[in-house]
Amino acid sequence: MVPVTRVDFTAVLPRFLSLQIMSFLSPMDLCRTAQVSWHWRVVSEQDCLWAGRCIRRGWFLPYTPGGKEFGAWKNHYVSCVSTLDWLTPREASELYGTLNRPSLGVTEEEEERRKEKRIRQRIRDVLQEEKRSLMRNRRPWGSNTTSEGARGPGRSKVSFWSSLTWQSKTDESSSFSPSPDGGQGSLQKSAGTSDGAWEPSAALLLLVSSRIPAYELVLSGVKAGVTVVLYDHRGTLSALLLQVEGAVSGQPAQRVGLLAPGGTEEVYLLQDCSLSERTLLTPGHRDFWERLCTWVLPTREGGGMDIFCPLAASASGAALLQNLSTLTCLEVRAPLGLATGSFQNILSEWSSGAGLEGQQRAAPALQYVSDGVLQAWCRQAEWMEQVLEELRRTLESQLRQTSLQARGRALGHFLWEEIRLDKICVSKELSDALTEGLTALTEQEETRPVEFLSNFLLTWRNEETHRTNTGEDPSPAVRCVNTSDYSQIVLDRRHSVVQELHHSECLYVRRLSSILKVYQEPLSAALNSNRAILSYTDIQIIFSPVTGLVQLNRVFQADLQVRLQQWGVEQCVGDVFVKFCSNLSIYTNYLNNYSTALRTIDKCREAKPAFRAFLKRMDRTLSSHMLSLQELLLCPAWRIQEYVTLLQALCVNTQPHHPDHAHLSSALNTMQELRLFIQKLKRNLEADRVLEEMQQMVLGCPSLREGSRRLVITQEATLLRCPDGQIPDSLKIYEQVGDVGLFLFNDALMLTRRKVHHTPFTVSHRSTHTFLASVALTSLSIREITHTRYVHHAFILESPSRSWVCATERGGERECFLSALRLAVKSALRRTSVKVDTDKRRTLVTDANERIL
Repeated sequence: MVPVTRVDFTAVLPRFLSLQIMSFLSPMDLCRTAQVSWHWRVVSEQDCLWAGRCIRRGWFLPYTPGGKEFGAWKNHYVSCVSTLDWLTPREASELYGTLNRPSLGVTEEEEERRKEKRIRQRIRDVLQEEKRSLMRNRRPWGSNTTSEGARGPGRSKVSFWSSLTWQSKTDESSSFSPSPDGGQGSLQKSAGTSDGAWEPSAALLLLVSSRIPAYELVLSGVKAGVTVVLYDHRGTLSALLLQVEGAVSGQPAQRVGLLAPGGTEEVYLLQDCSLSERTLLTPGHRDFWERLCTWVLPTREGGGMDIFCPLAASASGAALLQNLSTLTCLEVRAPLGLATGSFQNILSEWSSGAGLEGQQRAAPALQYVSDGVLQAWCRQAEWMEQVLEELRRTLESQLRQTSLQARGRALGHFLWEEIRLDKICVSKELSDALTEGLTALTEQEETRPVEFLSNFLLTWRNEETHRTNTGEDPSPAVRCVNTSDYSQIVLDRRHSVVQELHHSECLYVRRLSSILKVYQEPLSAALNSNRAILSYTDIQIIFSPVTGLVQLNRVFQADLQVRLQQWGVEQCVGDVFVKFCSNLSIYTNYLNNYSTALRTIDKCREAKPAFRAFLKRMDRTLSSHMLSLQELLLCPAWRIQEYVTLLQALCVNTQPHHPDHAHLSSALNTMQELRLFIQKLKRNLEADRVLEEMQQMVLGCPSLREGSRRLVITQEATLLRCPDGQIPDSLKIYEQVGDVGLFLFNDALMLTRRKVHHTPFTVSHRSTHTFLASVALTSLSIREITHTRYVHHAFILESPSRSWVCATERGGERECFLSALRLAVKSALRRTSVKVDTDKRRTLVTDANERIL
């Protein structure tokens, strides 16, 4: 019988007590115990004894051991120890000495070697720091700076490629600063430095929304010394601040420009965040603008802000500028809005920081973008957007990472290298003469148009010469009555606004009339001659609402012309607008029928080859003003926005005691209600289109059209999985199990399985989505995963039944998506609580009524 003192405790005690006893042994002792017997080896090589020792030293097992694998962590510990650089006690004592015996010291030769080694290391550190400095200050890839001699005097040029954020920099010894008038740049020398020492001046900062039409053209014309931030309009204010902070790199900007969609009363800064007089002092906006102004020089040093929306054209917009200037302590400027067109207000006069006194036309905008590019973009942005929208839709799914740069390079190369748009420079006088000549040519039925145009230009030159000889202002005046009747020089601002109103109204009526003359009359004549191209019903659906618009606007144009011919200081046009607004039901009927007319055109074009040939023959000709039928039908919606802008400019420049002020205010309110109606129709149609496209794109997707559902943001991510859920979060290792698409709606989050299919012999690829799961926002929780050496930009989405670990490719994408997701969850919870309270009150009222009965 074995004595108790000699018994094997591992065979008597429970396994956990044996492991607890052995956990107090050192790794060397554990290796010795493994040599006692087979049973002791099994116990001493358990993973629970070795995993903690490895993890505390940062030695992580690169895989998850299988269920039947034995001694994995011990073998990993032994392999890590065997590869360490360590010294024996004798070697350590010889090198460093001991407590009892001091070090023998080093010889003179060893001291020289160590000194040389320190010098070489110092040289390497200096070279590495210099290399990092050069990388920080290098020009963006694709930029090209030509010398002055290569392009002639005054033609310094820096070419920029499209990018999310970049900063144009020059050599370390100098800084290129463009002049405000777009002329030749100059090298600025710092006053606080000694002779020969140059310091770069503060750059300009330009924020460009991705919602801006044809923003690639704007990016191609950005001047040197301008830092551009192209931000996603679907993001949040916090994400935009992070992007701006990374772009400025701690250096204050001279001025900040904001190029975003907007009107005369508000700026659509983000998709769900507009800047107006009402929202400026909300906590989110207030914090954003207060933090943004800290990266701008103060006003006494030339700092300020330029907003590319005609806010100065309305009273509420002017109040917004004043409040924003007070909040940021900066000079804030904006266009006065004395021009029609989508973005042509930028080319008009701008307000100053102190008031609404006009400055040089488009002078603030020319600090950021070159003159030729800015004028081309302002006049053609809406038309270019139709092409670029299809381009974005195609490239976003195929080359999402490089789409912005590719589009900017392609467009910039086409405009500046192939067409040489910078070489096509004509004076404003010649541009106005050609415009008037072509306008007169379209109104005449000339068989020899070139001869007519030459005679017109000769007449124009004689009139300009007469003006110069008589001492009149040679600048071309606005032609408001016809091509042969030139108006006087603009005496007051109300007069210039009414002139612009009448001039644009003449063009608008001509476009509406061309719909009837070019399209309706030939189609009706073919129907009456038994060679019908379209049926009578289709013709009525497409053209019947336009007839009422033409009649209404012809009367409005004639009334404006009478008032303009008899113009005086006390002349009124508000009553003309009130009369016009009393018949706006014609516009309401037209807008309600607009989508039906477009569907009818598309249906007939597909089903009737004769109608297709008719459109091909009539579209984009001189008689149709180089527009298609669909583009002409869109003009009334654009005209309403122009009415609002011009009415606001009239109200701002009309004194309250003027007899015209009351009528103008009434007409402005009516037009703003109609504009809100158009915006609501546009939002509803856009939301339906997006949901329909997504329904077709996602395989196995349930019905998305429920209530007032709308898409907020989409995000591509990677789906992760942790093999061992027992490891602490800071030590977890994740593996990629697939790609997912995250589609955030205002009431739910949909996850899809994303597969990428690459096309052979090309760099393009396409993505397919398969429905994976959907979670209501009211039951969804979000948890961020700390950034470690094993996982980056990850977060956890948890529902009541399961969870998903996702990671984005960049940290900015995660911040943008999570901020939008948290806002959507908060809004969904608020709507749910309001609905619950309403149901409770309704139940209480019902119970009270039943008790009364």
